[in-house]
Amino acid sequence: MSAPRSTDTTTAPSATTPATTATGERPSWKKVLWSAMLGNAVEWYDNALYGILAVTIAATFFPQEDAVAAMIATYLGLILSYAVRPIGGALIGRFGDTKGRRWVLTFTILLMSIGTLGIGLIPGYAAIGIGAPLLLAACRLIQGFGASAEYTTAANFLLEHAPKGRRNYLSGWSVGSTSIGPLLAATAAFVLIKVMPEDDFASWGWRLLFLAAAPLSLVTIYIRRRTEESPEFLAVLREAEREQVKQRPFTDAVRGYWRDMLKAIGLGAGQRIGSFMIQSYFVAALIQNGFAAGDALLAAILTYIVGAPAAIWGGYMADRFGGRKLLIIGYSIFAVITVPTFIGIGSHSLVFAFVAVVVFTVMNNIVGGPLTTAYVMSFPSNVRNAAAGFNYNIGTTVIGGTAPLIAAWLFGLTGSEVSFGVYMAVACVVSILVAVFAFPRSIDEELHEARSLRV
Repeated sequence: MSAPRSTDTTTAPSATTPATTATGERPSWKKVLWSAMLGNAVEWYDNALYGILAVTIAATFFPQEDAVAAMIATYLGLILSYAVRPIGGALIGRFGDTKGRRWVLTFTILLMSIGTLGIGLIPGYAAIGIGAPLLLAACRLIQGFGASAEYTTAANFLLEHAPKGRRNYLSGWSVGSTSIGPLLAATAAFVLIKVMPEDDFASWGWRLLFLAAAPLSLVTIYIRRRTEESPEFLAVLREAEREQVKQRPFTDAVRGYWRDMLKAIGLGAGQRIGSFMIQSYFVAALIQNGFAAGDALLAAILTYIVGAPAAIWGGYMADRFGGRKLLIIGYSIFAVITVPTFIGIGSHSLVFAFVAVVVFTVMNNIVGGPLTTAYVMSFPSNVRNAAAGFNYNIGTTVIGGTAPLIAAWLFGLTGSEVSFGVYMAVACVVSILVAVFAFPRSIDEELHEARSLRV
């Protein structure tokens, strides 16, 4: 990715300039970090819960004459929530560059919470027929629209407050927090499955898991409303008002940075697929291959436990040795282990399957920190939110969101999980090539500058 090219007349602070408030004091990035982490937890709790309960959701909201068709329809609901994300990212993301990062972060949490609570409340197919899948689709659309600008805006908000030379490390914390929501979802589902009669859980117990998102959302909204707006955004806004420049963040991003956005999509291809496998497919795949539902959920819990420290460590290493180097090495290892991972899932060996999905998760999250930094910091602050939101959501929808459906289709076609392992290995190779030839070198240049200041 090339260095940022300004497309307007504003003179925003550079990405390497330490952010300060109007009083000259540096705002607390720790509060911003908590805000980002809690929002990520809510978003990925919603997503993971849908994947973890895919079998139950299929049985509740779709006719059961064809169980495979019901599962595919359930995964289409997953894709639907991601299909709307590029639109939401473009519409909501631009407000992050005009109304503020904090405003967007409050709005997205509200939308995601409405969608999640809706799934917990709508009747099933046996009660209202075709209305059930239609209402489910509507809730998934609301979730997807809300989540469209959540992750990149939260990362942007955090990185614009971050101390110099620690951006990958804090990105690692942001990525790691995406494991908190799924960990809560998987743990809660595991407990309910163990303590409730099977019929009660299938009938109404699973709904409690969706309704439980409400208190976490309220805490997140409270914290976000008490954070300070990004100083970089405020500087751009003041300059635009002073120069009477009309802000067109999305239009300027597409016109001036479309090549950079395409490169960002390619850079994240392998990790986007991996994230969806962890959070939306592994549980169903383990169950389909003969493992008990409790064992499959336990495997999911293990992946979420190791996911956070792996992401934080990856961000730390990226700040020490450079994001480009870590991405190349990480993706290379990832490409090698994908096929063995899916062999493990189909092996009928609980130990082999557990080891496979845990190692897979570690490698997926190690590359997450520098990838997030590249997603966001490849663009100048006047278009950063719109550009990052759009490229992240395009990659997430087209590459990541379709992964569970492709995996289910390939499994039905070949009878083996290995075929999808090959598909994903190819995606990792694409990401390696982008990291080698098109990584945004300006990001690692900032790292070198930070090192020289510490000498």
